[in-house]
Amino acid sequence: MAVSLIRAHRAPRAGTLVERCAARLGLAVAVVLLRLPFRHTVRAVRLARCFGRGRVEPGRGEELVAAVRYVGRRWPVRIACVETSLGAVLAAAILRRHLVWCLGARFVPPPVEYHAWVEVPGHGPVGEDTAGGWYHFAALSI
Repeated sequence: MAVSLIRAHRAPRAGTLVERCAARLGLAVAVVLLRLPFRHTVRAVRLARCFGRGRVEPGRGEELVAAVRYVGRRWPVRIACVETSLGAVLAAAILRRHLVWCLGARFVPPPVEYHAWVEVPGHGPVGEDTAGGWYHFAALSI
């Protein structure tokens, strides 16, 4: 019984080893950037866009977000949507790819939540439950 419970809570590894290493580094930088004034975070994301020239396929973007979530499970700090999305954008930049960082709201009437997510240019949100009826409104896209 106890062994089956442990296996149930153990998530499978997401992404390749290179993606998980990039996710670990991107998440570390994201946690530090989010402790600074927000203008510095925005500048860092805009600078990361210069490094990320290549396009990300939607499937590869989902794996990158999943890799950041996988790496963030064992961190001793809060890893929520802002940290996850910023970590994915920075990890994509480390891999010389480009994701769009979005801050805004997701909603299904009646609940409205402030939220952060990533998008592949030309596609919708990546790693989000859009099939579940959640709609996303971006107030800031970088």
